[in-house]
Amino acid sequence: MPRRLIFVTVAAASALATEMVLKHSEGLQEITAPYLSVPKPEPITGVASVIDGDTIEVHDQRIRFNGIDAPESRQYCDDAKGFEYPCGRRSAEALDSFLAASRPVQCAFVTWDRYDRFVGDCRRADGASVAGWMVEHGQALDWPRYSHGAYAKQQAKAQAAKLGLWVGKFQAPWDWRAEHADAAAPRSQPLGAINRKQVAQSGYSCQPRRYCSQISSCDEAQWYLHNCSWGGKLDRDGDGLACETLC
Repeated sequence: MPRRLIFVTVAAASALATEMVLKHSEGLQEITAPYLSVPKPEPITGVASVIDGDTIEVHDQRIRFNGIDAPESRQYCDDAKGFEYPCGRRSAEALDSFLAASRPVQCAFVTWDRYDRFVGDCRRADGASVAGWMVEHGQALDWPRYSHGAYAKQQAKAQAAKLGLWVGKFQAPWDWRAEHADAAAPRSQPLGAINRKQVAQSGYSCQPRRYCSQISSCDEAQWYLHNCSWGGKLDRDGDGLACETLC
């Protein structure tokens, strides 16, 4: 075969191969470009509404705290005497009080979760770590699967001092969700919004009452049980009904 013909054949094959590579590369670019071009969200700053012990909402954006897990809203735990109490509700109330002491909160983006929530590291206006405080006070757990032990020291401190959840017995939130799939979906309303509505309708407030003799009705007692951090004290036998002598 003449050399010129061989050269032309090789050149044509090279050109064809180059064209195929270019087309393939363009195809990959069409697939990956949209993902590569998505910008990382800016930090979110504002006054938070509490959803539960590890989730807040700021400017209509749901934010899940990175690396910790708090009891679910419907979750109950055992106190030091073995009585059930709404630990999920208590955790949310503790978070609400903590955030209210130094506003606004600022959250730096980490990732998105399967519920399309912004997962972030959040701090109060005074710089205090929200997740760190929740774990250190026994209102949430270090979640090693995501934190890689970032809050292990705070958790050990809370456990040694028997704070929050550590005062009694409880099920880890991730285990509770696995057993209560129907009840573990994220809340749709902020805790604060629910409380304000209930207060407006009832006229009650969470000023502490130590005894059922200080309460005028069964409905009032149940309102305290479900809406105030100290309400569980009115349900001595842990059956979910406060001040039974009034009912």
